[in-house]
Amino acid sequence: MAAMGLELESRPSESPYIERVWHSRSYDVAQMTSIAIPHCELVVWQQHGQVRVTVRGPETVAGSAPVPHDATFFGIVFSLGTSMPHLPVGQLVDDAVEIPDTTGRSLWLRGSVWHLPDYDNAEVFVARLVRAGVLVRDPLVAAVLDGAAPEVSERTVQRRFVAATGLTQGTVRQIDRARQAAALLREGAPIPDVVHGLGYFDQPHLARSLTRYIGRSATRVNDRNPAEPLSLLYKT
Repeated sequence: MAAMGLELESRPSESPYIERVWHSRSYDVAQMTSIAIPHCELVVWQQHGQVRVTVRGPETVAGSAPVPHDATFFGIVFSLGTSMPHLPVGQLVDDAVEIPDTTGRSLWLRGSVWHLPDYDNAEVFVARLVRAGVLVRDPLVAAVLDGAAPEVSERTVQRRFVAATGLTQGTVRQIDRARQAAALLREGAPIPDVVHGLGYFDQPHLARSLTRYIGRSATRVNDRNPAEPLSLLYKT
């Protein structure tokens, strides 16, 4: 996917710990619209020989974000319920933490040095983090979102869901629905069909959701060359 000033490619993953892997390159753009996302992700970016790594938490609203000029980016979007215990996800909501002592070949994570991952070996990197206990996943989150009824109390479900994702079930579903709506509109789906198909009350309800979580109106979602290109948008 290419937009003015931002070239972006992404792929799904078979790892239960990974939602998606992406990489991009920036040129001739200073800002982008960072859309809401309920997932945590690890982002590596390089510019003029310098490398930085951040762990980003869920983003609950859309907003403008600066884009470093002539930089390359790589990201691992973790599946819902996947987190790093030493970086409590609740403290990362709408925030990020930079990983110190990063070089062009390695990063420092929870007391150990790890080879810097890339687009092609993300699964290998994540598997090593899992074996070392740096990355964990609560399967209850995926089960609940798939409609299963775990054999624990509703209060326990709510507590574990928030502990694993930093968000409530309602917030996750609202963000995901807005992202699905935006993806459908970009494919040319009529607005009334999106309203009905995704269960919005009416068109103004859809408009408010898109403005909050995507940062665009329904008519502007299809703008392929806006002043601020969209961050990663894909069909769930």
